[in-house]
Amino acid sequence: METAQEYYRNHGPMTSPGAYSAMIAPIPGDIAAACSAIQGALIHRDIAPWLYDVKLSEEARDLANMRPVAAMLRQILAHSDRPLTEAREPKQRMPVVCRHFATMLCGVLREQGVPARARCGFGAYFNPGRFEDHWVAEYWNSAQNRWILVDAQLDGVQRKTFKPDFDPLDVPRDRFILAGDAWRQCRDGQANPNLFGLSFINEQGLWWVAQNLIRDLAALNRTEMLPWDVWGAMPTPTTEITDREINLLDRVSEATLAGDHALPDLQQIYQDDRLCVSEVIFNASRQTHENAAF
Repeated sequence: METAQEYYRNHGPMTSPGAYSAMIAPIPGDIAAACSAIQGALIHRDIAPWLYDVKLSEEARDLANMRPVAAMLRQILAHSDRPLTEAREPKQRMPVVCRHFATMLCGVLREQGVPARARCGFGAYFNPGRFEDHWVAEYWNSAQNRWILVDAQLDGVQRKTFKPDFDPLDVPRDRFILAGDAWRQCRDGQANPNLFGLSFINEQGLWWVAQNLIRDLAALNRTEMLPWDVWGAMPTPTTEITDREINLLDRVSEATLAGDHALPDLQQIYQDDRLCVSEVIFNASRQTHENAAF
């Protein structure tokens, strides 16, 4: 039977660099170097005007709707043929969101033979007292025999601004809350679901936690979707989560938190049509249905 490390060492449809694998090859085989290369090629589209003085057109902001790493690498190369090991000026970087930093890091690490996966959840280090929608990567450190969370988005500029009280290359589990853990805390009454969401658009609630839980399940099945992709059993702000859906999501939460031995359970529950990414999804950012771009 395939181990979790073997499974996450291999690419899924979103992380394979495809014809652009040569762009990744020069990146040194350590986490800090991989994060540095990614930070020199990508910029968070919502932080760009605020911290980097980079004004973006709507066309540039729309680039964050790209899903596969191969498409991202193609876009980066089309804008500049500079190697990824040479940082671009902020205005020359591809506008994306947190999911792209995490997914790109997974692509780089998997290409280097390192087990890695993207995780969807909530960061507790951006806005005191709030848990902001966020993605990080998680890789297997064989020397330490553990999975380590890495926030590839937090470059020097952001570290000075957000002042995290930890090393972004080893994010503590109480600073990044996995979606499954957030769901469990909210269901147990240990956390207020209205503190989980995205403050700057004033959206939060248990529905948001539920959506991220399903996105995390998909990512654990090597299908890293966009933070605003909606499918299957995902509730919306205006729909009530039924008891049947709550029971289903309780099972999903348990599976995503159970550890490496639960990989078969993760793969089995993901076969449920309510949870598996469908061929056509709803892009809530563009307010349209579109192909999931497998």
